[in-house]
Amino acid sequence: MKSRQLGKSGLNVSAIGLGCMGLSSIYDPPVDKAVGIQLIRKAFEKGITFFDTAEIYGPFTNERLVGEAVAPFRDQVVLASKFGFGFKDGGANRALDSRPENIRAVAHASLKRLATDRIDLFYQHRVDPDVPIEDVAGTVRDLIAEGKVKHFGLSEAGEQSIRRAHAVQPVTALQSEYSLWWREPESKVFQVLEELGIGFVPYSPLGRGFLGGAIDAQTQFGAGDFRNGLPRFSQENRKANAGLVELLGTIAAAKGATRAQIALAWLLAQQPWIVPIPGTTKLSRLGENIGAQAISLSDDELATIHAAISAVKIVGERYPAHLQQHVDG
Repeated sequence: MKSRQLGKSGLNVSAIGLGCMGLSSIYDPPVDKAVGIQLIRKAFEKGITFFDTAEIYGPFTNERLVGEAVAPFRDQVVLASKFGFGFKDGGANRALDSRPENIRAVAHASLKRLATDRIDLFYQHRVDPDVPIEDVAGTVRDLIAEGKVKHFGLSEAGEQSIRRAHAVQPVTALQSEYSLWWREPESKVFQVLEELGIGFVPYSPLGRGFLGGAIDAQTQFGAGDFRNGLPRFSQENRKANAGLVELLGTIAAAKGATRAQIALAWLLAQQPWIVPIPGTTKLSRLGENIGAQAISLSDDELATIHAAISAVKIVGERYPAHLQQHVDG
């Protein structure tokens, strides 16, 4: 596995990481604990050294799973987790909460669940409009000084929030959604990331599974599957967006690769400081995703993909209104 540095931070990770959220939440149902541990350990065997989790995944169960899975090789991997929510009613209800006292409480609880003495990359999960970003950055700066955190990250943050936070504590990475069917970061934040030397970690780099080609208009998701509530995943919109998947299939066939591999290889080719974190619950998909980092796309191939994708109109918002309001513009 090739490695990459997140911006100018000095934090080196595998070129492709593993998003662990889907092992415990969002997609129905969560995997058996033993299955999750096996997948994470197999990912490490195959060269992945960057594992992404958060207290909200489960909630709380995913950090425990990741911590147990990486225990035998903890010092050889980078663990990323997140803060920024408050929980009520046993975790069923949550709201933004980046007050300094909550950040500290989350850090201490996450350290215990991860069974580690430091969090390598600690993201603010969503920008909290009620807490100055300078206070957030200052709190993480203090946690770094105490050795409990190594690097500071932001998720779904806009340009001004990034700049204000970075002025207090250098931001190592921004994690936001980015893929062939959601390219907004290119116009919104890439310039500031390049200017400040900040890495970029795309989540949902395969469009929550859609770009892999296994989902179509007839696919039935489980009752608890998060995608049931996403406008882009309505049956009508899945049908409307099928042209993108067909196009990816044509490009992949010509390259002797899979749709998912082309989608990931395209991401890796955009900037040297981009590290996608596709998630999966299947060992076969894990191997497929890892294979993407060995695929080289020429300038001509990238130009062809760009022209073809630009001609495809993507239908449907990525989040419903009540979740979109948590994204910092």
